[in-house]
Amino acid sequence: MDLEKHPQQPTARAEPDVIRASDADRDRIADILREAMAEGRLTAEEHGERVDAVYRAKTVGELEPLVRDLPAPGGGARPSTAPYAYDPEAAAGPADNLVAVFSSSTRRGRWRVGGRTNAFSLFGSVEIDLTEALFGQRLTVINATSIFGSVEIRVPENISLRGSGTGIFGNFEVVTLESGDPEAPVVVVNGYSVFGSVEAKPKRGKFIADLQDRLRKHLGH
Repeated sequence: MDLEKHPQQPTARAEPDVIRASDADRDRIADILREAMAEGRLTAEEHGERVDAVYRAKTVGELEPLVRDLPAPGGGARPSTAPYAYDPEAAAGPADNLVAVFSSSTRRGRWRVGGRTNAFSLFGSVEIDLTEALFGQRLTVINATSIFGSVEIRVPENISLRGSGTGIFGNFEVVTLESGDPEAPVVVVNGYSVFGSVEAKPKRGKFIADLQDRLRKHLGH
């Protein structure tokens, strides 16, 4: 074949709107959304809607519009050295599940908090005490559901606490906190209660302290 008469044509690259999205692509977008909610750029409801869309997306083109109005992770005014030694892989781990059906389930003391926790109570009670916990990531999301039961969440006074939910013939209460430290942990509580209660508030006199040293020792074990 005469290569001069038949030059090889470069392979055309697919446009982003038709490139299939990988798990890594979805995780990258989810990380941007997590950071945006932690910084207060997205409400908990907006974050939930966008994350749902992330994991329904089939192409890269469907993912990009979800973060088009948000800065990249680490962008904006942010100290060059973070005061907390967060584990960058912690937020991507599996969700923790606390279930109480005609029973009780409690998590308290010194334990490592994952990025996501699902709490479900049916004619039972779930207690989550974060006052002595180790935060492996900055943002922790707790999805709480209470049906004829209760879910009680307690946090240190010096972190940020946000959330949104619905009480149907019941109570859903999140006491909003905003830490003065922009790098402090953020806990977001979402969910609903039906003939029950979901309550998240600070525990008076409890503060998270020396987080960097505590987490470094914990990760070193």
